[in-house]
Amino acid sequence: MHFASDNWAGAHPAIAANLSHQAAGYSAAYGDGELDHAVYRRFSEIFEREVAVFFVATGTAANTLSLAACNKTGGIAFCHREAHLIEDECGAAEYLTGGSRLFPVGGALGRMDAGSLERALARFVPEFVHAGRPMAVSLTQSTEIGTVYSLDQIDEIASLAKKHDLPLHMDGARFANALVSLGTTPAEMTWKRGVDILSFGGTKNGCWCAEAIVLFDLDRAKELSFLRKRAAQLFSKSRFIAAQFDAYLDGGLWLESARHANTMATRLASAIEASRVAQLAWQPQANEVFAIIGKSQADRLQAAGAHFHDWHMPHGFAGSITEDEALYRFVTSFATTAEDVERFGKLI
Repeated sequence: MHFASDNWAGAHPAIAANLSHQAAGYSAAYGDGELDHAVYRRFSEIFEREVAVFFVATGTAANTLSLAACNKTGGIAFCHREAHLIEDECGAAEYLTGGSRLFPVGGALGRMDAGSLERALARFVPEFVHAGRPMAVSLTQSTEIGTVYSLDQIDEIASLAKKHDLPLHMDGARFANALVSLGTTPAEMTWKRGVDILSFGGTKNGCWCAEAIVLFDLDRAKELSFLRKRAAQLFSKSRFIAAQFDAYLDGGLWLESARHANTMATRLASAIEASRVAQLAWQPQANEVFAIIGKSQADRLQAAGAHFHDWHMPHGFAGSITEDEALYRFVTSFATTAEDVERFGKLI
C-alpha cells in the first residue's frame, strides 16, 4: 500500500517501452533530433499556440530556471508561504538567480490569496533600491496540499501580476492532476489566464525523469537557452527525455494516468471518511489526501504495510488536532490499485 509519494511509483509501461525503442540508432544531440522537434510541436498542439519547450531533469530545475528567466538585480518573486519553491528547493531559486529572493504570501490551504498578494506587492516600490524590486509571481497547480486553483482564482492572480508588469509562473509538477480535476484544457489553465511560464511535470505522473519548461512568452527563449546550459540541464542525449514525453502525450496517456490517480484519491478519501479511527482533514481535489489519525493508529497502519508520511499543519486549516493525533499525507499515482485502497480501507 504505497501512498508515500507519486515519486515512489515507477515508469508507466508505455513510457518504458518507448525509451527502449528509442535506445537504438543515432539522433542529433542537444535537443535537435527529429524526435525532440516532434515533441516540441506536440506541446504547441496541446497548448493551442506556438510555445518554446526546454527539457530539464527535475522539478527544481524547471521552477528555479523559470525564475532565473525573469530575474532582475535585487529581484523578488512572490509565492505561497508553503509552496514547494520556498520550502523544499534548498535555496535553489536564490542560487540559480544569483541572489534574488522569495517572498511568502498567505492564503488558506495552499493557495495564495489575491488580497494578500496585492498587499505584498504594494510593499515593494520598484524605484526604492533598498527593498529590492518585484520580478515574478509563482503559483502551484495543484498545490502542495492537494488543492487546486479555480480558473477564476488564476485570473485574479494573473490580473495582479499584469497590473504590476510581472511575469506569472505556474509550478505544474502535478499539472495533469489539476487539469483533469478542473475538466479544462491546457490553454485555458495557462496562457489564456495570463500564465507566462510553466513548469510542466511528467515524473510524478508516470515518466522516468522528464520535466519541461514551457514558455508562452517566446521573447525569453534565447536567454533561457543559456541559463539552462549554465545550470547543467542541457542533455546531450535529450531524445531520452523526448521519448518519455512522446509516449506520455500520445493518445492522452498523461490525462488518463492523472485521472486514475485522482480517482484513487477520491476512493481513499471515502475510505477515510468511513473510518472510526481517522478523519479527512479536507476534501482532496487532485491526488493528495490528508487525514488526521491518532499517532498510535498511524504506527499500526505503517506496521501493517501502509506507506505514508506525517505532514505539517497548513496555513488556514480550520480543524483541530489533539496531542495524540497528527496530520498525515497520502499520495496516489497512475500505479495505485483499487485493491491497495480497499486493503487500506479495511485496515482503518
